[in-house]
Amino acid sequence: MRHLREAWALTKPAGSGRHGPLPPALLVLTVVTGVIDAFSYLFLGHVFVANMTGNVVFIAFAAAGAPGFSLAPSILALISFAVGALVGGRLGHLQPHHRGRLLWRATLIEALLVLGAYGWLQAADRPLGGISRYVLIILLGVAMGTQNAAARRLAVPDLTTTVLTLTITGLSADGRLAGGSDSRAGRRVASTLAMFLGAATGAVAALSVDPAASVLMAGALLTAVTVFGTRLLHASAPWTAPPQ
Repeated sequence: MRHLREAWALTKPAGSGRHGPLPPALLVLTVVTGVIDAFSYLFLGHVFVANMTGNVVFIAFAAAGAPGFSLAPSILALISFAVGALVGGRLGHLQPHHRGRLLWRATLIEALLVLGAYGWLQAADRPLGGISRYVLIILLGVAMGTQNAAARRLAVPDLTTTVLTLTITGLSADGRLAGGSDSRAGRRVASTLAMFLGAATGAVAALSVDPAASVLMAGALLTAVTVFGTRLLHASAPWTAPPQ
């Protein structure tokens, strides 16, 4: 029951804990990651725009001559993500003492990039290829890099929004069976399920409706977080300060 209460607490937008309303916003951004990576892998040619570990592996596969993988998209995704991380890092330095303002600025930029990708996708010829494919990789890669850097600066435990390896490791390594005292299972399972939900709904929307539907879905979620973030711009509660 404790873990269920812990997971439920993450969904409350008026959270009163150390991280205030940030956890539910980051859960939504985790859903966005799943949606966007589902689209990019299924329609941009075996490339992730959020999961850079996967891209490094894909580059190795392409270099080894494995069929179905190519160097250029994965390398471009890595570069675009790094540029986005630079943007997110700069935002963090511009707002080092107020996490609410950082969240708002980062999601605003990300929403504009993803909605720009949706507009480009609507105008692009199908199937996607050539310049259209590369423009989408750049827009989405920069967006996800910005998100990841901002989430890193917000520093809410187990809610990195793009990486689950350490989260899933912690479920086992910090649990009682491993000799630990607190696996934080509630928040870690919630983060994992958010990614799964995003990937599943993104794939269904892209495959059953239209590829643009998944990108539009991500853009709508980001817009919702941005609107929510306007409520946090002038907050002065303790959660706005970065963790020590």
